Amino acid sequence: MQDGESSPESAPLTLGTDVEVPEALWRTIDSESVEEVPTMAQTPAPPLVPPPVKHVTLMLDWYLSPQHAALVIAKERGLYAAQGLEVDIQSPADPSIAIKLLTAGEVDLALTRQPLLHLYVHNGAPITRIATLIETSLSAVIVTGQAQTETESTLAGLHYGYTTGEGRDLSIPRLIPSSVRQTDDFVPPVNLHFDPIRAMREGQIDAVADGFYHYLPQQLATEGINTHVIRFNELDIPRSDGLVVLANSDTLVRRADTWSRFVLALEQASHWIIDNPDAAWEQLISAHPVLDNDINANAWEDILRRMALSPAALDSRRYAGFETFLHQMGLTDAKLPVSRLAVDPHSL
Repeated sequence: MQDGESSPESAPLTLGTDVEVPEALWRTIDSESVEEVPTMAQTPAPPLVPPPVKHVTLMLDWYLSPQHAALVIAKERGLYAAQGLEVDIQSPADPSIAIKLLTAGEVDLALTRQPLLHLYVHNGAPITRIATLIETSLSAVIVTGQAQTETESTLAGLHYGYTTGEGRDLSIPRLIPSSVRQTDDFVPPVNLHFDPIRAMREGQIDAVADGFYHYLPQQLATEGINTHVIRFNELDIPRSDGLVVLANSDTLVRRADTWSRFVLALEQASHWIIDNPDAAWEQLISAHPVLDNDINANAWEDILRRMALSPAALDSRRYAGFETFLHQMGLTDAKLPVSRLAVDPHSL
């Protein structure tokens, strides 16, 4: 090989260069050398099975009204379903049976007012508050006639009716001193059996000790009966939650996850209602046309101001204070711990 000539071994490779690969470097491909593809890679993964839906029955405190808006909106907007829940909202034929059904395990949740919760628990009912829907009392004393300067003696001389233990045990004793109740001509308050309109229409009573002040005065006005309202705080009755959700305390811990998810749906519904009050009203009356009337429409704005935006949040001071009030009135023998009355389900 002369100088200046390049050997085949040192010649630069180009795209046209022929390359021989030694036979020893070839690997024979046969059926035995091909690795089998894993079966799992060939078969599509089975679809994920959603967790089973939890069915929950909730009994209202009375007929459906705008104060129940968060419960309805959570259902209509699929917020319960997003939490894996199916909630059946029922109205009681008689408001007195809701707590009885809850304690018997016939329903999962029930509604009531905070004062009644205290009285029921002191009577041995295994119930506990897990959420607040309305943060202020919705009850008041509804008195016939125009508002006037009223004294203790004029109030004590009225003939009262009541619908629940809240009126019988809390407001009436503040309205009628024991000295008056011990006189011979004293006319005892009457149980109205949840029909105060008929009693007032027929002149059986002068006042309802525990009427819903958003609705009853307006309903009576359609009957030609003028009324005025005396708020409970004017009678030195402590402020309390106007509407609470109760669970059975015997199964509270076991069902804590369900209640936490339920209350989360309520919170989402409450915030959506406050952010979209007009749309919420339209959705409410679309789902339940029976609510579409002037009385409910007029009450809507005020109810919005009282709606709990953190339903799970527990005001322990408020519940402890009400226990003290009941004990001082002589209605209870001892003060129960707040944990027996109410819980934050997220902390269970």
